[in-house]
Amino acid sequence: MSPNYMRSFSEGCLRPPTVIGQFHTLFFGSVRMFFLGVLGFAVYGNEALHFSCDPDKREVNLFCYNQFRPITPQVFWALQLVIVLVPGAFFHLYAACKNIKQEDILQNSFYTGFYIFSVFLRIILEAVAFWLQIQLFGFKVNAIYICDVGALEKKFNITRCMVPEHLEKTIFLIAMYTFTVITVILCVAEIFEISCRKLGIFKSQ
Repeated sequence: MSPNYMRSFSEGCLRPPTVIGQFHTLFFGSVRMFFLGVLGFAVYGNEALHFSCDPDKREVNLFCYNQFRPITPQVFWALQLVIVLVPGAFFHLYAACKNIKQEDILQNSFYTGFYIFSVFLRIILEAVAFWLQIQLFGFKVNAIYICDVGALEKKFNITRCMVPEHLEKTIFLIAMYTFTVITVILCVAEIFEISCRKLGIFKSQ
């Protein structure tokens, strides 16, 4: 791909054709990623080291932590961010290859429909991620986790584990749910903006 295509692609990703889309990019790219990258590491970075069970043995701690965290929240949310970016990135890559200017996207019905489809995909992916987050992490992190260690062939089958900084993790969970809801609302608002522009309620830039 030539440098011109790469430049058009990057400009399209950073400057979508709608005002709300540009705000979504700013919110998504700066606030959400900063929150996950900086605060997420601070909250979850040493969780495995401080996760302890009774009896406090390495094999028990490791087994129960893997049961408690089938996937670490940082990895899940990083995957969510990447996957949600794919529809928009694919559209802007298509626009770059076709040499479509951002200001012309809303002037052509096919390009507009394609762009709206990519926004709908973002909404669906965010909704799926929201549901998966509920299944994996719930809405609250309890201070005590009850672990089934029967597979380790121990004399005991159930053990209690201490979850470090459970309150901070609960707050972080709620924040990530909130970010997902905000981005879905922004996507819906972007579709509304496009519809208003097509109907002539808002003037295109």
